[in-house]
Amino acid sequence: MKKLLYINALPLFIVLMTNCSNGQQSKQKAGDSTTAAANGASVEEKKPFSDLKPIDTAAFDRLNKAQANGDTSGKWPAKMPYPSPGAILPFNRILAFYGNLYSKKMGALGEYPKNEMLAKLKGEVKSWQAADSSIPVIPALHYVCVTAQGAAGRDGKFRARMPFKQIDTIVMWAREIKGLSFLDIQVAQSTLQSEVPQLEQYLSQSDVHLGIDPEFSMKSGQRPGSVIGTFNADDINYVVDYLAGLVKKNNIPPKILVIHRFTNGMVREFARIKKVPQVQIVMDMDGWGDKILKKSSYLLYEKRDPVMFTGFKIFYKNDIRSGADQLYSPKEVLSFQPKPIYIQYQ
Repeated sequence: MKKLLYINALPLFIVLMTNCSNGQQSKQKAGDSTTAAANGASVEEKKPFSDLKPIDTAAFDRLNKAQANGDTSGKWPAKMPYPSPGAILPFNRILAFYGNLYSKKMGALGEYPKNEMLAKLKGEVKSWQAADSSIPVIPALHYVCVTAQGAAGRDGKFRARMPFKQIDTIVMWAREIKGLSFLDIQVAQSTLQSEVPQLEQYLSQSDVHLGIDPEFSMKSGQRPGSVIGTFNADDINYVVDYLAGLVKKNNIPPKILVIHRFTNGMVREFARIKKVPQVQIVMDMDGWGDKILKKSSYLLYEKRDPVMFTGFKIFYKNDIRSGADQLYSPKEVLSFQPKPIYIQYQ
């Protein structure tokens, strides 16, 4: 029996830039607003997705039931509290391009020049909107801002923090297309407690959300990529509490937390993950392969272990290694039970 296991296509790389070091990161943080203003725009000039409209609970229940897509297991829709005012899910579907601006191999975000990439993203949004007109489709840029790498680096953590000027760029690009930004963290031998607070100035904004990747969480000190990593409920609950605190402190809509997963062991004790009104959790099926394996993994790890919402990643290149017809279409993905509400292309 073939093992249902996928290895993320994300390459491990070393960013040879001094401003990615811990010391330069702190210095740059103090000067970000000045730099952005000098370029003619500030990432804080506009606050999209900041409407604190009260939740229509009847619509929330109806749409959540629709996302269950006729599931009869009793697990979907997942049980969760009504979200705080201004929640994006389940009132919208999110369509994101994933990647890093330093690499053409990490995903569509970074592989193509800006205008070509944004045009391609808009085209995908149009296709998904045509496949399901019941809810709006929002474009998003999902940027890996802390990357696992093959070298230990100055502090021995096997990860590189991207410069804030790149995050500014991603946030402004997303706003140009009236979209969302996701900042993704691969902790390697660091921790979520060390990495997430570094992004507070961004996560305090209404249109910037968070992704965390257990694949590269090396709790036992291994080199990233040598084994598949893991997060447990305590790791995730730290992030949930942190994001909930930002929502309350800044009086902003709920944060979306995307957690990548493609094996059982990547996320442990899922039933203990906190569900709070201020954070909307998406469990994202992150593996690549042919259609049968991808759907099997989705059913095994996302449908079987309900948290809040589900996501599904499509790899433009790796998914079609066994044939061009292996790239899932929007219509095919939307036939899943439950329907993914977050779609990511790499």
